[in-house]
Amino acid sequence: MKMKRFVIVVALAFVSMVSMAQHLKANMDQSVKPGEDFWQYAVGSWLKNNPLDKEHPMNGAFIDLEELNKKRINALIMKYADQKDLPQGSDGQKIGALYRLYMDSVSRNKMGYEPIQPYLKQVRAIKTREEALKLMCDFDAKGFNTAPFGMSLSLNPYNSSEYIISAGHGAASLPQEYYTEPNEQQQAVVAAIKSLNKDYLMMVGNSNADAERMMQAAWAIEYKIGIKTLNQVDQRDPQKIIHIMPWEQLLKDFNGIDWIGYRDALDMPKDIDMVDVSQLEPLHEVEKVLAETSVEDLKAYMELKVVRAYSHFLSDGFTDRAFEASKAISGVQEQEPRWKRAVSVISGNLGETIGKLYVAEYFPAASKQRVYRLVKDLQQAFEDRLKENTWMSDSTKVMALEKLHAIYINVGYPDKWEDMEKFIDIREDQNLVENFIRIEQETRAAKFRKHWRQPVDKTRMGCTPQTVNAFYNPLFNSINFPAAILQPPFFDPEADYVCNYGAVGTVIGHEMSHGFDDQGCQFDKDGNLINWWKAEDKAKYDERTKVLADWFSEQEALPGLKVNGQKSLGENIGDNGGLQIAYRAFENRMKQEPQEAKEGFTPAQRFYLAYARIWASNVTPEFLAYIVNSDVHSPNIFRVNAALPMIDSWYDAFNIQPTDKMFIPKDKRALVW
Repeated sequence: MKMKRFVIVVALAFVSMVSMAQHLKANMDQSVKPGEDFWQYAVGSWLKNNPLDKEHPMNGAFIDLEELNKKRINALIMKYADQKDLPQGSDGQKIGALYRLYMDSVSRNKMGYEPIQPYLKQVRAIKTREEALKLMCDFDAKGFNTAPFGMSLSLNPYNSSEYIISAGHGAASLPQEYYTEPNEQQQAVVAAIKSLNKDYLMMVGNSNADAERMMQAAWAIEYKIGIKTLNQVDQRDPQKIIHIMPWEQLLKDFNGIDWIGYRDALDMPKDIDMVDVSQLEPLHEVEKVLAETSVEDLKAYMELKVVRAYSHFLSDGFTDRAFEASKAISGVQEQEPRWKRAVSVISGNLGETIGKLYVAEYFPAASKQRVYRLVKDLQQAFEDRLKENTWMSDSTKVMALEKLHAIYINVGYPDKWEDMEKFIDIREDQNLVENFIRIEQETRAAKFRKHWRQPVDKTRMGCTPQTVNAFYNPLFNSINFPAAILQPPFFDPEADYVCNYGAVGTVIGHEMSHGFDDQGCQFDKDGNLINWWKAEDKAKYDERTKVLADWFSEQEALPGLKVNGQKSLGENIGDNGGLQIAYRAFENRMKQEPQEAKEGFTPAQRFYLAYARIWASNVTPEFLAYIVNSDVHSPNIFRVNAALPMIDSWYDAFNIQPTDKMFIPKDKRALVW
């Protein structure tokens, strides 16, 4: 099952990576006092010297590395781009063939929407409800997402050492708030999507009037299901999105859905015994939609899904029209060039194949070892802080320490490659749509072939090495730091440890803290959803995290648009804990290897300047609003200006006084981990 959201692909101009230690001062605006606006003080010159270009709605460290990545991956791809005689099925053949197919704009434009015409004909030929429901299942097997429900392979959150089938609703492409009481930005997003949908339907041969009718019918289905979904805050509560039941109960309680037909169409195992249903109410709404919606409206919904599923593999008219929608939503002005889009497609679908090449070329073993030491330093610092904790009882503290030391650490690349892409077959005598239908089918088959009824390997990384991000997996109790993020300004092997602790150290601490945030703290050391807290300890924890939730809810991103502190609580706990833990690790290291002031800044000051640097970014107002409305992360400015006033050592480092604008009395500061 794929419940896709309307995704804006963001990739920003590459800024050359320079040593963190050498350029902290160059980033700063020292005309501003650190206690008045630390963001402007620490990175004001960077913001001025790195304006947005027309291609990007946001820039900054993450996106700079994404751009560097695209250049690097493109260089890897180009080794195979002109080699048409490689053995069928070899890694090089797959990479080269997929690149050539994507870049062949002449053939794609000549075909127009021809690649999806056979599937549109099948939808348009539907006469009965039964035919519609059967074709929904058949088309889901091909990746068209025509069924407003689905099933996929997952883990049992109560016993994360076993695989289970998850089931749930689809159709709702946006968070619930976009359907119920949308604010101005959310209304603009909805309008842009509806306009795009109508134009897509016209582009495949429907008249203006028919396209309008079909778009409205498809939106009505999405709306009915969307208003029944949980809001973004409730979706963060594992207890509200987990409902495990026997397979037979699923068939009984949701008998308006042909689960057996869906299972068989997607060639899933027939020995399914237990199912985890994500949300009950919207799935019951799906039953009503399937039973009560007219056949013509179901066909309209399905036709739109067929167009949208693989629109980015059709002619330029489709990708250009999708970009126009992105412009309305994000404020971006120019579409990224075709080669960058090709890189994203190939890396996203041959991720492990590209990842092996990427690691061999760009990630030295020495970096893996240095980062691993940083992680162990952070783990020790977290242990120190847990042992010094004054609000948690000894029995709960023991459980927390056990979980901390059970965390599995992945640095750079996985210890074992999964080889899930071995049987993907890329054929140049077929169009992109047919190739990606096979990729969809083989990817699903490989997951079941590799995992169903097999032991769960919790050392799996779960992301490719070329991913510019970091992750905590609560069901694996693992932290994951792909190779691509382990570069300046996050990690600089040439810099002294001070800046590395302030940058990648806070990222490491952030991911560790996710194991103990408002979601992660509900899972035990083995990744099971089990309460390991004494009731009074959990009450104290909730009191402390409420300080963060309330504080971030006061932050105004745009006039009249404030951050939702409850929705972003997990990430804000991650930043709070990450800063506390990384600073303690820095202090521990200072005792062993003292550092002197550099560029006129003490080691403690450089720690916080390095932290601010990783969040430096410019952003369009439209995209800033989109982040606040749709993301669980706080905007970057608040990850500095709202996070640091909660950290005691920041006050000491910069001599922040009660008269300073950012000052918060000590008894009002959040102290969780």
